[in-house]
Amino acid sequence: MKKKEFKAESKRLLDLMVNSIYTNKEIFLRELISNASDAIDKLYFKSLTDDKVKIAKDEFYIKIDIDKKKKTLTITDNGIGMSEKELEDNLGTIAQSGSLLFKEENKENTEDIIGQFGVGFYSAFMVSKKIEVVSKKYGEKTAHKWVSSGKDGYTIDEAKKDEVGTVITLHIKDDDAEEDGDKYSKYLDDFTIEGLVKKYSDYIKYPIKMDIEHEENGKKHTHEETLNSMIPIWKKDKKDVKDEDYDMFYMDKFYDYQKPLRVINTKVEGTCSYNALLFIPKQAPYDFYTKEFERGLELYSNGVLIMEKCEDLIPNHFSFVKGLVDTPDVSLNISREMLQQDKQLKNIAKSIETKVKKELETMLEEDRDNYEEFFKTFGMNIKFGIYDGYGVHKDLLKDLIMFYSSTEKKLVTLKEYVERMKDGQDKIYYACGETTDKIDLLPQVDAVKEKGFEVLYCTQYVDEFALQTLAEYDGKKFANVSTENLDLETEEEKKEVKKSNEEAKDMFAKMKDVLKDEVKDIRFTKKLKNHPVCLTSEGQISVEMEKVINAMPTDETVKAEKVLEINESHPIVNKLKDLYENDKDELEKYTKILYAEARLIEGLPIENPTEISNLVCELLSK
Repeated sequence: MKKKEFKAESKRLLDLMVNSIYTNKEIFLRELISNASDAIDKLYFKSLTDDKVKIAKDEFYIKIDIDKKKKTLTITDNGIGMSEKELEDNLGTIAQSGSLLFKEENKENTEDIIGQFGVGFYSAFMVSKKIEVVSKKYGEKTAHKWVSSGKDGYTIDEAKKDEVGTVITLHIKDDDAEEDGDKYSKYLDDFTIEGLVKKYSDYIKYPIKMDIEHEENGKKHTHEETLNSMIPIWKKDKKDVKDEDYDMFYMDKFYDYQKPLRVINTKVEGTCSYNALLFIPKQAPYDFYTKEFERGLELYSNGVLIMEKCEDLIPNHFSFVKGLVDTPDVSLNISREMLQQDKQLKNIAKSIETKVKKELETMLEEDRDNYEEFFKTFGMNIKFGIYDGYGVHKDLLKDLIMFYSSTEKKLVTLKEYVERMKDGQDKIYYACGETTDKIDLLPQVDAVKEKGFEVLYCTQYVDEFALQTLAEYDGKKFANVSTENLDLETEEEKKEVKKSNEEAKDMFAKMKDVLKDEVKDIRFTKKLKNHPVCLTSEGQISVEMEKVINAMPTDETVKAEKVLEINESHPIVNKLKDLYENDKDELEKYTKILYAEARLIEGLPIENPTEISNLVCELLSK
């Protein structure tokens, strides 16, 4: 027996491998299975170039055995095996990778070799108090046994083994050795191991077998079962996959009881190659619009799960997309638990963003009803994507958003609005409110529709922020109907109202004194049809934006610069003029009531409802 110390710098390095590099204990099985798959790949590769290798591809396997009494978990493969020197080099020297060396020596047909860093094996020490490795190299007569308890080095000795390949036996730690409440004994449970294989190694291309115990007619029976699917659905020929197959995969994989709205199966080859299988759901997860929601696609490297939710692969504005990416070309860190930030990752993410946008555009053009249903569910997320990041994505997303139309009485795109604009119209008109019905009753909306213009109804809090970020579409600027600069009047009307406002400036000054800083100005307008008053705003902050920002759970408050506009043609004007001449105290009461009425129309709260109620009752009783 040869007893040796690890060749790496110190026992401290092994401790670093086990306790710092890996943050999730359960990935040890993924690493050992991936190593077994690599070993089989090497022998299969050799069979392509060496006629002496008589093993067929369908004879390769990986076997998992559990012995609860001995507290051991064993992983067996019939791959190429390791010689005494390779055991010493690969297992005795931390961070030396036999797989990486093999790939460097054999440039062709080795793209599926997974191992790169030579540290995955040591993750098994997270759950093991001792590891035994018995391996027989292809072409050699003698097998060798490598044994280590971790920090105290290892031993290598000759062993008996008839078949080529490797057997790794983990002596699982006792539960009283646990450090974080995680019971090591769970790794001796059939159900747990089966679940880990399904989670991380389902698409290893060789069968992973295990004896599963079943109970039939009161008697227990053991059957050998293959745990993994082997061939990923995204790598199958598309003509061999039915729509129902995609639906079942999606519902099972992502725990949805409804079929996906759209499926995107794409393969890209080039400087950065990848397969992607993406799904656009019909419904939003219950936490989709909360801080708790985690976006991200599953990331696989050659069929091995690396990350369950890789945020960097999908942008926020498409965070509703579920699915996965499988690529051999993304640089991983040495534990394969997370990605190094690199150019390949960004290229994949950009390509996926383009694919998703194109799919949504196709759905909008060819499947309008489904797109509208999709937009009702996820549209707010896309609108937020326009506003987010100071509008960096606005050109990408602007043709995907929709708003309810005052003329069409349904959702329309900005492109559709512009295509049917009236001759000479240079603005895209919109109005904000809680519902389409409430918006439809706004005096300002009535005035714009009276002129024959279409109005877009904004009912979500992010709508106006998105439109202000866009600023214009196809050269047409957006105009909130509740602002004072709509410029709808004729030149003659402008002159008339300007004269009327000039004549009433003293009365307005008195009324403004009553309202103090609640309004920036009071003026007559000709844009209102039958309504007596309305509130408009000046500046960047609209009345609707004031409501939205002030309703947020922050200390930030804003105030729109409001203008109280009075319909010059309404009978109330004569009453106001009379009161200004004969009863300024009564004018004060009317001013407060008119302002409260204007606030109510806009959906704003009244600061002094009791006072307003008393004033209304007082005037009604006269």
